[in-house]
Amino acid sequence: MAGDSGHDWDPGPSPSVLFLHPDLGVGGAERLVLDAALALRTRGCDVQIWTTHYDPGHCFAESRELPVHCAGDWLPRSLGWGGRGTALCAYLRMVYLALYVLLLSGVEFDVVVCDQVSACIPVLRLARRRKKILFYCHFPDLLLTKRESFLKRLYRTPIDWIEEYTTGMADCIVVNSRFTANVFKNTFKTLSGIDPDVLYPSLNVTSFDSAVPEKLDELVPEGKKFLFLSINRYERKKNLALALEALVELRGRLTAQDWGRVHLILAGGYDARVLENVEHYQELKNMAQRLDLDQHLTFLRSFSDKQKISLLHSCTCVLYTPSNEHFGIVPLEAMYMKCPVIATNSGGPLESILHNITGFLCEPDPVNFSKAMEKFIYNPSLKTTMGLAGRARVQEKFSSEAFAEQLYQYVTKLSG
Repeated sequence: MAGDSGHDWDPGPSPSVLFLHPDLGVGGAERLVLDAALALRTRGCDVQIWTTHYDPGHCFAESRELPVHCAGDWLPRSLGWGGRGTALCAYLRMVYLALYVLLLSGVEFDVVVCDQVSACIPVLRLARRRKKILFYCHFPDLLLTKRESFLKRLYRTPIDWIEEYTTGMADCIVVNSRFTANVFKNTFKTLSGIDPDVLYPSLNVTSFDSAVPEKLDELVPEGKKFLFLSINRYERKKNLALALEALVELRGRLTAQDWGRVHLILAGGYDARVLENVEHYQELKNMAQRLDLDQHLTFLRSFSDKQKISLLHSCTCVLYTPSNEHFGIVPLEAMYMKCPVIATNSGGPLESILHNITGFLCEPDPVNFSKAMEKFIYNPSLKTTMGLAGRARVQEKFSSEAFAEQLYQYVTKLSG
């Protein structure tokens, strides 16, 4: 079953739902898990989140409103040697987590919602009382890594097979965009009979509506009028270097006076336990120094929700640099805060951003990004008109109410 959101049955009492997630941090997948759990709780479901790692100080604030349990954090995250074996360790950690929930936790539940790692699904199917499983596919993991050597291909072959086989064992599969749905069909050849439904992520706008923006004096030097903002994890696949290169191109397009009023904030999720975060942050710092951008650039690591909202409230526009992003929650957050978005013309942004209306969709190169940035400098009213259109877009197509209702229909149908 790929999902059926019809309304022709009596769902009875709201089911109890258990979420299994690998690592409850500050990424888009974690944002979706929390929003999904909160949405089901508003529908009367008994909700719990189980994860292999949880640090309340390095997670979205809403996680503290929910029962979050952790098991298996003692297991290794990698096999050493520069973070190798991460996928295998993630599989083992999630299998252990599923076994712990079934055998040691004493928790009763009707439906399991899991995402990112499907290896735990066969374990969940071993429960004495059969549990129905909804798998939320952000993107096939086998496409997120390179196979540059024979050993890497040898290592990934069984992992890729396990991912495809165990994904097909879920009772219901949903994906985060039409783009991901097409990738799913083209990647998992043995699952060609499955047509996953699209469940777009939404925003829990309560935190955005209730927050009082703070001043940014510590982050933005005095006299800066045009504030560009990038929000993404410090990972190479997010192509954050494009924002720096676009800033250099913009410098060549502006007068010295206008350039002096431009500033970029590179805000990113950062975990000191993740080698790539540490390495790439330093790579970008070195790049900024080499390009002589230090006076026009602020690096911000692992910012708070309040800082993010304050930045979105104050910035001219958001630069969203990854290509073929599965969906991307940042453009929704920006548009809801009436902040236009400049994004690459591929992946999820094609479904969330309206070109020339709520932002600009560009080829992923510095020249095109800088041309779009320049428009906001020489036409300041563009931020207002695009910002209003962006908020209307989010309210119409990505409302939390629509997300909550669709997800609730999935879990009640599964538990029925």
